[in-house]
Amino acid sequence: MPMGRRQFLLRALGAAGQLAAVAAAGYVGYRLPRPGTALAALGGVSRFVSRPDLSPPTVTVTGHGSGGHVLLSPKGYNTTGPGQPGLMILDGGGDLVWFRPLPAAANAPFDLQVQTYQGRPVLTWWEGTVVSVYGEGMGYVADASYRTIATIRGGNGLQADLHELNLTPRGTALITAYRTATADLSAAGGPAQGRVLACQAQEIDIATGRLLFAWDCLDHVPLTESRQALATGPNAGPYDYFHMNSVALAPDGDLLISSRNTWTVYKVARASGEIVWRLGGKASDFRMGPGAMFYWQHHVRAVAGGRITVFDDGAAPPEEPQSRGIVLEVDEAARQARLVAQFTHPAHLLAANQGSMQVLPNGGAFVGWGDQPYYSEFAAGGSLVLDGRLPADDQSYRAFLADWAGRPAEDPALAVLPSTAGGVTAYASWNGATGLAAWRVLAGPSPSSLSVAAGGQRSGFETAIAVNRGGPYFAAVALDASGREVARSAVVRLP
Repeated sequence: MPMGRRQFLLRALGAAGQLAAVAAAGYVGYRLPRPGTALAALGGVSRFVSRPDLSPPTVTVTGHGSGGHVLLSPKGYNTTGPGQPGLMILDGGGDLVWFRPLPAAANAPFDLQVQTYQGRPVLTWWEGTVVSVYGEGMGYVADASYRTIATIRGGNGLQADLHELNLTPRGTALITAYRTATADLSAAGGPAQGRVLACQAQEIDIATGRLLFAWDCLDHVPLTESRQALATGPNAGPYDYFHMNSVALAPDGDLLISSRNTWTVYKVARASGEIVWRLGGKASDFRMGPGAMFYWQHHVRAVAGGRITVFDDGAAPPEEPQSRGIVLEVDEAARQARLVAQFTHPAHLLAANQGSMQVLPNGGAFVGWGDQPYYSEFAAGGSLVLDGRLPADDQSYRAFLADWAGRPAEDPALAVLPSTAGGVTAYASWNGATGLAAWRVLAGPSPSSLSVAAGGQRSGFETAIAVNRGGPYFAAVALDASGREVARSAVVRLP
């Protein structure tokens, strides 16, 4: 869908403002909370007759990807973008499949993913309160009916941070947690007794909530490895020298910990907590080949063949002209790192923070562009095959492509309104349902006397169906591809 002139100008002004802020202040955090502004009146919000409680941001898509569902966590009103903040699943064409608005108790959703727990696909996410550059909240695990089956809290008296919620095959969750500590900041130009943010990687047993492992950056990494300038002045917060933003399993069971502000990936021995090696940064144990260096990175994962993936923000402040999703071959024996592949956006997007990089089974990649309102699918050779765009100034911490089959516990929703042609228009939806192919509308003189009055193929999240007879009572029947009834709405009466 082409971008209108007004939307283009707003986005350009927003980008210019962002770059100015980046240049002036370095890392700008997550821009939260910021109430909705007049931008919300410019459009970019989806509204539904059958679900007036939902108003997610509208996503526009160009191109055709490999299929599957897209998972986003748009921040909506909490930035300056239109629409509710919440959790969102889309089909490949950008049509809404599921949306869960953020509860009033939280101010941001983060990191919606499809993962595996107890041998079954589940949805996981974090929600809570954003405190400057980290979060205080908890992780959630939901089944295919969208019912919460587990919650994940931090250990050591700390709350779970927004940056990571990574489930392991052993029924545990790898999370991040932040605390404020006192440290000697003189090497960074600060006081001998200064405040610093200490980051912990924690492993939590999901079933029991027990803390199994904790690794604190202050115990292992000196402040001198940081690339982050120390902020000064009366309003300066604790020194965020490390900024842990991902924790993942290495193939041998050790951990890969990403530190944005040291530009380093640390391999940490699970048994002892000792650092096995450093990749990147001031004290790298590897010779970094051409194009292999990364800056202010996010979302590090191990993949097959001794390789890791990284979302290389490249800012802020800028160290590169654009952000990249990269694949590195890490030869631990030879201590060499080689760039295998990189994926960049033709618009030269530069993310000041956040972002994700996912290798696909076909050799391509799926990239979430952090604080830039885009997600993209690339072919194995690097060509862009699909581009999705949130409204101007909205953002999603990460973005993922996954297979998902959802069967909501709640019933379908139905609303009926008189039409200008003298009949009735029925509006049917079923939030979160996959495999839904068509709708059948029932009508009759009483709730117990309904018969088939109309039908139609599913056409997006909400389907509008013209009904020319029957009523004043109506119900909607959800059908699968074989025409079998799978659910039906409550009976509603024509207003």
